Amino acid sequence: MLGSIVNAAAVFIGGFIGLVFRKGIPERFNNTVIHGVGLAVILIGLMGAMEVSNILLLIISLLIGGIIGELIGIEAGLENFGKKLEMKFSKDGNDIAKGFVTTTLMFCVGSMSIIGALEGGLTGEHTTLFAKSVIDFFVSIVFASTMGIGVIFSGFSVLFYEGSIAALAFTLKDVLVGEVITDMSAVGGLLIAALGFKMVFGADIKVGNLLPAMIIPVIYYTVMNLF
Repeated sequence: MLGSIVNAAAVFIGGFIGLVFRKGIPERFNNTVIHGVGLAVILIGLMGAMEVSNILLLIISLLIGGIIGELIGIEAGLENFGKKLEMKFSKDGNDIAKGFVTTTLMFCVGSMSIIGALEGGLTGEHTTLFAKSVIDFFVSIVFASTMGIGVIFSGFSVLFYEGSIAALAFTLKDVLVGEVITDMSAVGGLLIAALGFKMVFGADIKVGNLLPAMIIPVIYYTVMNLF
């Protein structure tokens, strides 16, 4: 849990710093920075997705995960939660929901979140999440300066998400073998790339509803190990 706590703290602190400088950054710079970060996110996501060991499993995971996400309505749930925060805390019309959903997905989906949390739960090693914390710190400054206070609330998502994975990994040490981690990370990388396309091109991709796809490799390898 230590790595998760440090990562969440980095988002909180970076978010507050971003809010301080928000009014001092012209809008045209905000848009350029968002697009620049979005392009980097696409690259990072595609690099992670290229590590896939079973491409068929990745496709099936996206299909099944997408159906599950649509049935549950994860994206709508995240947006509704963000809207509630917006109604409670927004005094100047800031789109808290957009900042919360975008950065929650960005900070929580991807190979570093998964592998780092798994390492923490399996071995007690937090190096990966510490490195991710440094990255998220600077990213949260940029996004809070453009999207507002919603970015700060995503720190709670980071704490819950990574902490849950670490706790789950601790209880499933004998199940989470190398291939599981690789394919989970590949699915996460592809979702990160999708988020980047949303940021840069405004693509209508419900990344939140695709999140269950990351669990499908665990189920698959668990069933395969039983036989």
